[in-house]
Amino acid sequence: MPAVALPALQSDLLSRIGNTPLLEIGAAGRGDVRVFAKAEFFNPGGSVKDRPALNMIREGEESGKLRAGKVLLDSTSGNTGIAYAMICAVKGYAVKLCLPENASPERQQILRAYGAELVLTPAGEGSDGAQRTCQRIYASDPKAYFYPDQYSNPANWQAHFQTTGPEILEQTGGRVTHFVAALGTTGTFTGVTKRLRHELPPVRCISVQPASPLHGLEGTKHMPSSMQPAIYDPNLADENLWVETEDAYQMARQLARTEGLLVGVSAAANVVAATRVAEELSKEGRSGLVVTVLCDGGQKYLSESFWND
Repeated sequence: MPAVALPALQSDLLSRIGNTPLLEIGAAGRGDVRVFAKAEFFNPGGSVKDRPALNMIREGEESGKLRAGKVLLDSTSGNTGIAYAMICAVKGYAVKLCLPENASPERQQILRAYGAELVLTPAGEGSDGAQRTCQRIYASDPKAYFYPDQYSNPANWQAHFQTTGPEILEQTGGRVTHFVAALGTTGTFTGVTKRLRHELPPVRCISVQPASPLHGLEGTKHMPSSMQPAIYDPNLADENLWVETEDAYQMARQLARTEGLLVGVSAAANVVAATRVAEELSKEGRSGLVVTVLCDGGQKYLSESFWND
């Protein structure tokens, strides 16, 4: 039987990272202000962290720091670890991750499904404790590991400068007036803000943080009480908005029940903040196009009780 010629196919899983859709959040708009969000759960690893994880791994390979036999080691609150584990499964690298023991059961199970080795750290120490444990492990045998250190690696924010920012500009036709994003490693906010300001200087960029040190916004940092990432620039944001955990929980439920969007808590916090920006612009009688980020989907958080309220 003669061979059948197939059309050119995009068959590489990793080539599917990026180019996520920009969705309008109807309930967040106010008057002549529209709110849109990058639906990052369309990435193959399910979150915005696929972008920097791939960029840091590629940089490691190109520099020779990551090669056959090395173990990728880093700390994570979950999503970057999932992205590392997925990408390394494709590329054939072992993965060892430090994360707080209170990371959702769904995240831990996904990581194990991809074959990652987990080092669970005390819940009370949060992501800072996972980071310190990771640093100790690396210092004990640096030749065994490739330690991308997502909190300090410029390749983190550069991924968003190179991909997320240009996508937002293209998808909005250069009409974005405000960008809103929560701070964790700060890679998303830093990279997108730098790109938008380079291409569109009038844009206002607003960071989002938990309102208190003890919070339920997994993957985000309350900067005044946390180890600040080396890539964090406190002077980059035009403004910072503080979001309460309960407000984010309420928004997560609202998005699922009125918009059909099942998203994670940090994504919901972003929409809370974007809604505030839209309300303020509307009160002033102004128009605007506000863009935020749906960092991940809600499937990793379904064991949380707030969904039932």
